[in-house]
Amino acid sequence: MKNKKTVYMSFATDIINSGHLNIIEKASELGDIIAGIQTDEVIAQNNRFPLVDIEERIRIFSSIKNISKVVVQDTLSYKKILNELKPDYVVHGDDWVNNELSFIREEVIKILSEYGGKLVEFPYTYNNTLTQLNHKLKIQSGLPEVRRPKLKRLLKSKDIVSIIEAHSGLSGLIAENTVVRVDEKLKSFDGMWVSSLCDSTMKGKPDIELVDFTSRISTIDEIMDVTTKPIILDGDTGGLIEHFVYNIKTIERIGVSAVIIEDKKGLKKNSLFGTDVSQQQDSIENFSAKISAGKRVLISDDFMLIARIESLILEIGLEDALKRANAYVNAGADGIMIHSRKKEPDQVFEFAKEFKKEFPDIPLAVVPTTYCQVTEKELADHGINIVIYANHLIRSAYPAMLNSAKSILSNGSAVEASKKYCVSIKDILGILPNR
Repeated sequence: MKNKKTVYMSFATDIINSGHLNIIEKASELGDIIAGIQTDEVIAQNNRFPLVDIEERIRIFSSIKNISKVVVQDTLSYKKILNELKPDYVVHGDDWVNNELSFIREEVIKILSEYGGKLVEFPYTYNNTLTQLNHKLKIQSGLPEVRRPKLKRLLKSKDIVSIIEAHSGLSGLIAENTVVRVDEKLKSFDGMWVSSLCDSTMKGKPDIELVDFTSRISTIDEIMDVTTKPIILDGDTGGLIEHFVYNIKTIERIGVSAVIIEDKKGLKKNSLFGTDVSQQQDSIENFSAKISAGKRVLISDDFMLIARIESLILEIGLEDALKRANAYVNAGADGIMIHSRKKEPDQVFEFAKEFKKEFPDIPLAVVPTTYCQVTEKELADHGINIVIYANHLIRSAYPAMLNSAKSILSNGSAVEASKKYCVSIKDILGILPNR
């Protein structure tokens, strides 16, 4: 006979282990269990990405003994779903008492108290087997065939995908692990941008495609070794078509999710110089041919080739930018990046408005370096799907290093620099993977 009371349990997992089964078994003694399956977007807020999609996760939990009903939880907050279901109990492990989800726990207790519900917490299961399993899942999440499709999955599940540059293993760890609370949400970066500017700067060289492709791959490898999030590669101009078709196969094979190539030719100069230096835009025909050639050699449907349009940078105008966008999409581009060096986002928003009329389902990316006051919500409201913070970690690292060096020279000791500019060695060691 069906129990009269109901129990709500929220799940962010896609691999069921003995700890989950234990808590489900205990919860079933309280009443009929309703399992809330968190969406990819909700899980990503807590800095993790599921190995399987939500449809598969729903099938997994629907087949588990003692689970009476499965629903989708599309917010990290329980407020909406608890007000809708009014369960008698919410069951959770006690691990969230002191972790980053403690504010969600407080919210749950408050909502339950409003209608007489109760929170029941069972001890979280810790053992070596589960620890090893979690470590194995973490490793699997970074495998090329698992990492590569994450960007496309994120684009399907989020209004806007947030990408930050990484230029080393350490900056990759910052991009991978940084989580902050914003109102009733947790926020983390969705992926990493491996920039030619930052890669060149780290090597003390100019941003003119001087760093060769083998060295670029080495940087990617350093980042991939300690991270699991999707990577977008700054491919500069892509180089000669004959070289590009080989290079794009390499980055697809190692697990990069996307490459962005810009429609310029000749000696590449950084776009933020604009018309202050000599820069030549490639012809629509030549660049379209490069896109088509790159697409033909790809094996996976997961990999994205994104075309970057420099018309606004070179002050050629909106009409030319839209003409090129149309041609590049028709040549096979999986997305468009529109670049601008203006201090206001107006021309980018104008482009987005016109582009999305023609191609509502093609992802649109921006790099708001000069118009950095614009918010992600504003970008999303204008139809932009990917925002790339293209150089902020290296730009913030440089003044810190410079000030430390000046302080040591000025004071003849490191004590002042250590107090003012440096974290402790213990803190640094805590950032690094320990296995």
